[in-house]
Amino acid sequence: MAAENSGKTLSRRDVDFNLFDVLQIDKLLSRPLYADLDREIFNAVLDTAETIAASHFQSFYRKSDLNEPSLENGAVHTLPELKAAIDAFTDAGFMSAHAPADEGGQQLPVTIIQAAYAFFQAANIGASIYYFLTVSAGNVIRAYGTDMQKTTFLRPMLDGRFLGTMCLSEPQAGSGLADIRTRAMLRPDGTYSLKGSKMWISAGDHDISENIVHLVLARIDGAPPGTKGISLFIVPKFDVGNDGRPGRRNDVRVTGLNHKMGYRGAVNTLLSFGDNDDCTAYLLGEPHRGLEYMFVMMNEARISVGLGATMLGYAGYLHSLDYAKQRPQGRLPDNKDPLSPPVPIIQHGDVRRMLLQQKVYVEGALALGLYAACLVDEERSTGDTAAREDASLLLEMLTPIVKAWPSEYCLEANKLAIQVLGGYGYTRDFPEEQYYRDNRLNLIHEGTNGIQAIDFVGRKLRMKGAAGIELLGRRMQSDITAAEAVGLTEFAVQLGNDRDRVFDATRANFKHAVPGKMGTYLVNSSSYLDMYGHLVVGWMWLRQAAAAKRMLDAGCGGDTEAFMRGKLAACQYFFRHEMKRIDHWLPVVAANDATVLDTAPDWL
Repeated sequence: MAAENSGKTLSRRDVDFNLFDVLQIDKLLSRPLYADLDREIFNAVLDTAETIAASHFQSFYRKSDLNEPSLENGAVHTLPELKAAIDAFTDAGFMSAHAPADEGGQQLPVTIIQAAYAFFQAANIGASIYYFLTVSAGNVIRAYGTDMQKTTFLRPMLDGRFLGTMCLSEPQAGSGLADIRTRAMLRPDGTYSLKGSKMWISAGDHDISENIVHLVLARIDGAPPGTKGISLFIVPKFDVGNDGRPGRRNDVRVTGLNHKMGYRGAVNTLLSFGDNDDCTAYLLGEPHRGLEYMFVMMNEARISVGLGATMLGYAGYLHSLDYAKQRPQGRLPDNKDPLSPPVPIIQHGDVRRMLLQQKVYVEGALALGLYAACLVDEERSTGDTAAREDASLLLEMLTPIVKAWPSEYCLEANKLAIQVLGGYGYTRDFPEEQYYRDNRLNLIHEGTNGIQAIDFVGRKLRMKGAAGIELLGRRMQSDITAAEAVGLTEFAVQLGNDRDRVFDATRANFKHAVPGKMGTYLVNSSSYLDMYGHLVVGWMWLRQAAAAKRMLDAGCGGDTEAFMRGKLAACQYFFRHEMKRIDHWLPVVAANDATVLDTAPDWL
């Protein structure tokens, strides 16, 4: 299977298994927020997503890699297939699927929406950037915008007429948002004049929508220094007239395109605001609260980035699995007859190991991403205050892991997929090398994994007196007990023991989290995040294995039985092979090893 990959990029059976058997998402239908929905609607949404992803997104995945957007005379040009894909996505109702019914949306659960989006991400990750940014930016406007801003900008975004971006980073500051220089000057009419530049802006300019709505972080003249002085602004590419149509071109210009190793179908720009001192910006919410508002978008983005990384790993896994079943090469170790026919390479132990390792990474990451989405639904729809607070706390705790673990280990899955294909995996005749290049970006997207680790160790572990750890422990214990009840004692006991060892080391190190010692406390943050990531994904695998065991015990055969036994085998592999990595990370974090800090910069 060469050139454009026309095979499956995501297993619908695995999606359904996680939604309906593991998460039991049907329970949301009893909530008033989702009372008008049913299982039939959920299935129809997933069916439609799967169909459009294959027909409109996957169909030009390779072409978009070979034909990057171009900048000519200040205008960005993209492939016509990109606009057709976004139009099909919008026409099917996906741009507004999350929106409340009174806004014309379908008011679908976030879990169902993220599952639907997964098909588009697996089919063409670059094209998915455009709708993802629009939906996320629209959510911020809905939460903090005025009625006029919602009418002027949000409504056309839900209709797909306007697309959105978020503009945080600057050339000189990168992730250091405290050092941004973009300025906002108040005008007599209450609008602001913006002046500055923003770097790495995905979908910063293109030719596929009537208008582009930029959400821009800037500092109002006279604002306090640091992140406390940052405000958030709506800056349209075109001013919007009273008729709701785009009018005069705003003073926003593309000064260059960034050419990345992956995501080549997604425009990425350097934007300049106010070169002619005529950039109109509208304050969103209150002054100096911009970073707080933007993190509404960022937290959603981190779940989506994690699932996007998962999907690239998943697509590579399925393609390499199909290849391994069809590619004959070599003979089994006990067969000494050179005249016997070669066997499919899936029969070889090391190839099967690489496939199984991919499986545990991508299917474990999918379970984690959908679990996080389900916590969002719990937070939004439950009438129980304590349950809402628990969902919010657990989501805060898990978000860095949801972003970072899949972007690290599903990239490893892509590396293994290349290896399964051997020399062919490194060629452009097969999609594995593109999946790898595309996925490499996710370690940086929406906050590098190092930033996620510092946030996790510096804030999330200790917030509310370490209440998140206690809650996570209780949730794990509930599933440990359930797994023991269906006979998965080996893995249930192992998860409980690993949890206790990790939590004990974490609590012991809190003594370093004081002024003057924070550098020492945070130095092994990346090891912490990897360790907790494996612990949490082990938990996800135990949940999946318990659901599969219940199905097997109830009686099933054929493809269903094979699928469930595959889940049990993957759980066993993760616990016996991957969970052992905790034994590597634990001594490093428990001893608060200072090797990194003890190494002088001029020794490197």
